[in-house]
Amino acid sequence: MAEISELLVVLLVILAFFLLLGGVGVYLLVKLGKKAAVKARQATTRLSTHVNAMGTGDAAEVERLRLDLRREVALTRQAVDHAQRLGWGLGDLPRLMADLSAQADVHDGQLGMYAQQRRMSSYVDHATLDRLREHQARLTAMCARIRADLLGDQVQHTATGIADLGSRTDLEIEARRHAPDPLDQIDELYRRSMEERKDRP
Repeated sequence: MAEISELLVVLLVILAFFLLLGGVGVYLLVKLGKKAAVKARQATTRLSTHVNAMGTGDAAEVERLRLDLRREVALTRQAVDHAQRLGWGLGDLPRLMADLSAQADVHDGQLGMYAQQRRMSSYVDHATLDRLREHQARLTAMCARIRADLLGDQVQHTATGIADLGSRTDLEIEARRHAPDPLDQIDELYRRSMEERKDRP
């Protein structure tokens, strides 16, 4: 009887363990599935933006504006991340970049909404389109200014590094030269003085 109860306890523990493992597996699969769905949705949105940008008219122009903005923000974010990895003093620039990215996402949503409405309706709201173009120009100009500033810093860091390397190279070459032998210098002076005496009348 005791052996049967021990066997039942062992079986129940094994069963509980497998149930726990199964629960963790299902949880991870659901989490992975949600991430995959989000990625697929983003890829579909990106693809549809590219396809819509190939057309003509206001809607296609707005889709091209969206692509330009995404590219500008991505390039600027890469430049800021690169500068952070190198340990440059960026001040509040990373926070500014986060705010700029958030604002660009808002603007991207507005552009997408305008493009969708424009495809579905023949009515053209030129005033809103002009404001969207203006906002687009300002956001892309900010991105370009940040990248230009970071590139200037990078060139300055490189110039400093090259100057330091040039100084070290000069010192190393100078250190590798053999010091002149004083006896050779005396011999050379003696030889010159003898040649000068011979040349005199």
